[in-house]
Amino acid sequence: MSTRRTAVVTGASSGIGAATARGLAAQGFHVYCAARRADRVEALAAEIGGTAVVCDVTSEESVAALAEVVGDRLDVLVNNAGGAFGGSPVSAADSDEWRRMYEVNVIGLMQVTRALLPALVASGAGAILNVGSTAGRIAYEGGAGYTAAKHGTQVVTETLRLELWDQPVRVMEIAPGMVKTDEFALVRFDGDQEKADAVYAGVAEPLTAEDVADAITWMITRPPHVNIDELVLRPRAQASQHKVHRQA
Repeated sequence: MSTRRTAVVTGASSGIGAATARGLAAQGFHVYCAARRADRVEALAAEIGGTAVVCDVTSEESVAALAEVVGDRLDVLVNNAGGAFGGSPVSAADSDEWRRMYEVNVIGLMQVTRALLPALVASGAGAILNVGSTAGRIAYEGGAGYTAAKHGTQVVTETLRLELWDQPVRVMEIAPGMVKTDEFALVRFDGDQEKADAVYAGVAEPLTAEDVADAITWMITRPPHVNIDELVLRPRAQASQHKVHRQA
């Protein structure tokens, strides 16, 4: 029987998820790379010696299939799947965009956690790390749908920690600020490259996916009795959502 530690990373097809899968693999974990895009997760799993699982976290059936692949024991769950869609004020909000954000950032996180929790408990020293956002701490114009969803991520994390207080499972959240990845802003603005580029315009050094993955890996690899409840990280140029140093 293998004693190698195991981890599930959702949203592993790109960005923070892919970087986290690589970081955990480098620490000796066998990583189940879960995401909707088969070609992406299969390539990543082949690269790091992990297991690819095509999974849509908003589908109960898909999540049940992920749990079946993982089996009876799991050491780490990184709930990374999430996303922002649109940037309209509440007065012009798109109901479908809001539903999509809640489904992936809150319902999806719940479904994966619920399905894999027995395996995490069975490990004797499990860890759940939810990828939140500084948007889960502060409001900003045009971001109500996303901030509401990420506030949901934060509150689910806090509640889960209370509910699992007597179980051998750590519950943590990382809340990154401005992270420049290939897809996040582009997806948010429905493929509009100009709008996506404007998010990072003039910011010399936003966070990278690897920066966040490095912090996630550090949190997970602390001793089992050490729980990093919440870690907020931003680039030096970002003092808050509203105050970002941009060079001309």
